[in-house]
Amino acid sequence: MPYVADGARYAAMPYRRAGRSGLKLPAVSLGLWHNFGDVNRIDTQRAVLRRAFDLGVTHFDLANNYGPPPGSAEQNFGRLFAEDLKPYRDEILVSTKAGYLMWDGPYGEWGSRKHLVSSVDASLRRMGLDHVDVFYHHRPDPDTPLDETMGALHSIVQQGKALYVGLSNYSAEQTREAAAALKSLGTPLLIHQPSYSMVNRWVEGGLLDVLDEVGAGSIAFSPLAQGLLTGRYLNGIPEDSRAAGDSPFLTSEGVAAQLDRVRALNEVAQGRGQTLAQMAIAWVLRGGRVTSALVGASSVRQIEDSVGAAANLDFSDDELALIEKLLA
Repeated sequence: MPYVADGARYAAMPYRRAGRSGLKLPAVSLGLWHNFGDVNRIDTQRAVLRRAFDLGVTHFDLANNYGPPPGSAEQNFGRLFAEDLKPYRDEILVSTKAGYLMWDGPYGEWGSRKHLVSSVDASLRRMGLDHVDVFYHHRPDPDTPLDETMGALHSIVQQGKALYVGLSNYSAEQTREAAAALKSLGTPLLIHQPSYSMVNRWVEGGLLDVLDEVGAGSIAFSPLAQGLLTGRYLNGIPEDSRAAGDSPFLTSEGVAAQLDRVRALNEVAQGRGQTLAQMAIAWVLRGGRVTSALVGASSVRQIEDSVGAAANLDFSDDELALIEKLLA
């Protein structure tokens, strides 16, 4: 049967303005990094996308190299979008990125105008869209002048291929310089996408201050620390888990070193009536400085659990003090 979105999809999800822009993002957004490649079941992808939208998740985040293989996440999203979500295009935010290695040769990565314009064109073809809502430069380029990279982002907006632009993995100072370059061109920086979680707090060292200063929003990726801040590892390391495999992002040694802390945090979450994952997402969103938490999901159950975090985003002073103590 044709998909019909839940009529109550906007009833519970909070929406937050990105910086000083007019654009609002859902408190929880869905990232298609790990679970939407050709190695993943298309029926599961479809179920996750449908359920996410039914729960008020209006923002779907991609990159040109997401898969595996690279490009397949955009292709699969494009297929499912056309089959299920196209009637709701005006209610949906689609973002993608470029900057990491995507094709062979000297133009297949980094931040040249050649790479970025070629990348957005290819992404639009893969997804079957005429524009994306946000186009990001995925990482700073040490060899290309910043003015060229920001100029390319500006051109992409001027050409109607993106409505807004963002940055990812830029330092605080790089972000300040990039925002100034964009402002001089007339295309403001909408948003920054950094990694941020209870166990990875680098953004608190200046980046959030810069984003406040330049009027940009933020969307935190890996708020669950690659699964560490979920119930997955409370009883040790399962044989079929990411940490038991060859993931460069989460190792068995890293999990073991954090296990006592994770268990203690889980007790705090239980006291709040949340799962550990829900509390970790809520913690990233505490105080309103982060616009949205970007989560992945390999099942409907996972997206339901993550979205459930939005039901309780407030922390008492005692809870925050205890969490700080556990994280110290």
